[in-house]
Amino acid sequence: MDTQKTVTIYSTPSCHFCQMSKEFFKENNVAYTEHDVAADMEQRQIMIDKSGQMGVPVIFVGDDMIVGFDKNRLTELLGLGKETPAA
Repeated sequence: MDTQKTVTIYSTPSCHFCQMSKEFFKENNVAYTEHDVAADMEQRQIMIDKSGQMGVPVIFVGDDMIVGFDKNRLTELLGLGKETPAA
């Protein structure tokens, strides 16, 4: 089995899509590092430098970046839900 990719989320406490992203990680037992860019100016600047914008969430799965909550893309990048579909 592959080693789990590093997951990092840049978020704010009041962001609904950030909360949805973190709930998705919890439901799927995905370990992640969170940076609150409302409180941490250094991490906010890192997020802006990496993503080119200020919207949250900004999620990195390994080197892949997702802006916003994209359940299908997260599932794909994390290798989740690989069950064979029912006939």
